[in-house]
Formats: sequence, C-alpha cells, structure tokens
Amino acid sequence: FDPALGMMTGIPPITPMMPGLGIVPPPIPPDMPVVKEIIHCKSCTLFPPNPNLPPPATRERPPGCKTVFVGGLPENGTEQIIVEVFEQCGEIIAIRKSKKNFCHIRFAEEYMVDKALYLSGYRIRLGSSTDKKDTGRLHVDFAQARDDLYEWECKQRMLAREERHRRRMEEERLRPPSPPPVVHYSDHECSIVAEKLKDDSKFSEAVQTLLTWIERGEVNRRSANNFYSMIQSANSHVRRLVNEKAAHEKDMEEAKEKFKQALSGILIQFEQIVAVYHSASKQKAWDHFTKAQRKNISVWCKQAEEIRNIHNDELMGIRREEEMEMSDDEIEETTETKETEESALVSQAEALKEENDSLRWQLDAYRNEVELLKQEQGKAHREDDPNKEQQVKLLQQALQGMQQHLLKVQEEYKRKEAELEKIKDDKLQVEKMLENLKEKQENCTSRLCASSQESDYPLEKTMNGSPIKSEREALLVGIISTFLHVHPFGASIEYICSYLHRLDNKICTSDVECLMSRLQHTFKQEMTGVGASLEKRWKFCGFEGLKLT
Repeated sequence: FDPALGMMTGIPPITPMMPGLGIVPPPIPPDMPVVKEIIHCKSCTLFPPNPNLPPPATRERPPGCKTVFVGGLPENGTEQIIVEVFEQCGEIIAIRKSKKNFCHIRFAEEYMVDKALYLSGYRIRLGSSTDKKDTGRLHVDFAQARDDLYEWECKQRMLAREERHRRRMEEERLRPPSPPPVVHYSDHECSIVAEKLKDDSKFSEAVQTLLTWIERGEVNRRSANNFYSMIQSANSHVRRLVNEKAAHEKDMEEAKEKFKQALSGILIQFEQIVAVYHSASKQKAWDHFTKAQRKNISVWCKQAEEIRNIHNDELMGIRREEEMEMSDDEIEETTETKETEESALVSQAEALKEENDSLRWQLDAYRNEVELLKQEQGKAHREDDPNKEQQVKLLQQALQGMQQHLLKVQEEYKRKEAELEKIKDDKLQVEKMLENLKEKQENCTSRLCASSQESDYPLEKTMNGSPIKSEREALLVGIISTFLHVHPFGASIEYICSYLHRLDNKICTSDVECLMSRLQHTFKQEMTGVGASLEKRWKFCGFEGLKLT
C-alpha cells in the first residue's frame, strides 16, 4: 500500500476510460497474459496466484449486481481487515461477515464489483505471521442480493417510463389534430346552425353539428319543432346536390363529345396524309424520286398508318362504350329497348350501305387504274425503250397486286351484302315478336277484367247485410285488429292512421273512425290520461264481443 497515492500498488488508478467501468466488463483476450503483483496493506499482504493455473471460476452475473461473495478469509480476519483490502475497489455500503470465514460486500456501483473480482485467487497473510489461522486464499464471486435486483428493476422501470414518454410525445407530434368540439345545444346555437344550413358554403359544418346534437339526445318535445325545421333545411339541399351532379354529368358528356369530334377530325387528317403517301408510292410519281427519298416516304407512310390505326381503335372503343351504355338502358325499359334495337339495326344497315358504296367506288377506281396501266403497257410496246423488259415486269407485278386487291374487295362486298340481308331478317323477327307481345298483353288484360268482375259479385252479395260493406273494409278491420291486439293499452286514431298510411296513402282518417264506430263489438273507445294529457284511445274488444254475441 502506497500512502502517497492513497491506494494499493497492485491495482491501477480508476479512470473513466477503464473497461471495468461498464456494467459488463469486456472479455480479456485469451492470448494476453494477466500479470498480477504483490499487494501490501497496513495489516496484511496479498500474494498473487500462480500464473500457470487456470483463472478462478465464477457464477453467472446477476442483473444489476453490486454485491460480491468473499470466501477463504483467515480465521483471525476482522471486518477492519476486509475493509482495508476491498475499500480500494470502491465505496463499500455494507459488509455482512459470517463466522465461517466468508462475507458479503455490497458496493455503491456495479463497476466496483469487477475490481473486487480481480483479487480472486490471491493468498492473504496477516502481518508477518505464518500461523494457519492468519492465512487464507481469497475466492471472490458474484452474489445475488435482493437489494441489487430491486434497484436494477427500478432502474429498468424508469428507463421504460422514459421510453414510453418519448414514444407518446412522438405519437402526439405525428397525430393529426382533433376536430373542433361541437357546442352544446341552446336556442341561440340552434338559430346559428339553422342559418348555416341555408348557406351552401357552411352546409357541411352545420350538418355535422346537427348530427351530433341528435346523437346526443338533445331532441325533446320543446325542441322538436326546431330540429324538424333544421332537418327540413337539410332536405332542401338534396335537389341542389342532384342538380350539381346532373350539371357535372352534362359537362362530362360535352367533354366526351368534344373529344370524340376532335379525334374523328384528327383521324380524317391522318387518312388524308396516308392517301398522299399512297398516291406518292404509285408508279407515276415513284420513279421520279431518288432512293433515299423513296425510303423516307415508305418509313413515313408506315408511321402514319400505325398512328392512324391507334387513333381508330381508340375511337372504336369510345363507340363500343356508348353502345354498351345504350344496351344497359335497353335492359331497364323493354319498349324503349326494342325501339333502340330497331334504330340500331337501321343505322347499321345504313352504315353497311355506305361501306358497300365506298367499296364499289374503290373497285371502279382500281378498274380505271388497271385500264390505264394496260394502255401504258401498250404504248411501251410500241416505243423502242432500252428498259422495256424492266417496265413490263413492273407493270405485271402492279397488275397482279391490283387483281389480288380487287378479289379481296369483291369478297368483302359479298360479305357485307350477306350481313345486310341477315340484319333485315332480324328486323322482321323483332317486329313479329312485338306484335305477339302486344296480343298477349291484350289477352291478359281482358282475362283479368273478367275475373275481377266475377269475383266482385259474390262479395257484394255477402256484404249487403253486414256493417262491413266491401272487401277493402274487411281488410282494414283485420289490419286494425292485429295492430290493436299488439297494443293492449290502446292507440289513438292518428297513430292507427299513420300505420295504415304506410300501406296505402289514400286511406282517410274519418273513414277509418266511422268504420270502427260501426263495429261496437270489435272496437271500443276510452278516455285515458289526466288534465292536459287527456286523449281518446281505441282498444280491441273482439274476444269480449264474441262472448256477448
């Protein structure tokens, strides 16, 4: 022990950079030898263990360990000697010494335990005595103490609270702001909300306030009229919303129509450009272009045809969608569907006629071109041209191409004529089906009229001698009896009529009251309530009337 330094010479000074200051010390590499020296104290001397021996075994370190077990103490060792040896490792809080040469030492911090484990394996000798009772071999190991575990758990709980607080603050920072609170109902607030309901710009806010008030249960007899007026104001916005939707749909239809018209105009211009390229590719003009110009013209022609086909497919898709919408409308209304089918067939027939006419005109144009080519070929035979054979071959190839195209046009023309005949047959079948349906409908109506007349005669005969004059009144009596049977305390005439109005709006309150007053053995009227709540109620007494009659 060096009194100048105030610590044991074998233990280096404690610095914040030492690895033992952490909760768990870093592992020592196995290749690095640990050199231990003799430690001199006032009352004892510590001799290091044999470096060739394996390190002393230790148990698993408990969480938050600040207590060590020290065994192998001399029999004559006192608590003062223990403090003298281990106080250089750190501040000692408590020592529990046993009579069997061991003790437990609790330090203030966890890193001090690592310094104490350094002394494990040292031989201790008290003074210069060689007596067996004054010597011993120290064994230092981790000890499990409830105080250490409690402090460690408290520390963990504190860290968990801090982490929860941090997460809560982060969630509150990221949480969207809550909606403004809805004010409580009062007459003043009710008038403000009623004015807001009439304003289109403030309608959404006012409706949310009205909904909250109704869900809170603010509706009572005193405020029912105010709430009814606010609900009526909300209902007045339905027509506005429907009109807005219709206006938007109209704008969308107009935009679609404009787009379709613009697309068809673009398609017509593409057709004209492609026609220019085709006319430039004919023999009259083609021979005068250079090879590079011909190549450019052919490339431009392909690009224009591809773009034209894309636009044509898009336009056809729009037309198909319109036809699908028309077909959906046809399914809803049968009569309108048949008329639309006829108009569609007529339009298709007209379109096929126009296509047939255009094909016929193309066929005539191709025939004229073939005749011109033949004439040019005859002139070429007469003239002595050095490139006569090449021109003949080119003319033959052009003729073959024209003939093939002519055959294709003829086949297409025949196919279109067959489709036109088929459409005409379909139109005739649809007309026949319409006539059959009309005849069936007339027969059904005549049968229903006859059956209703036959069924009315016996009912009139049976009803003449009873207070019930018609089948309708009998049905009303049955419905009212069932309704009053499930209301044993009776119901007012307004309540009964409100139930009947759900079944038929044409029922009159006076007729119902007159019918019930005629059937005295089935219904009876009583006065219930006291004072201002006095009201007339009808009750069902059919079971009592059955006994009396």
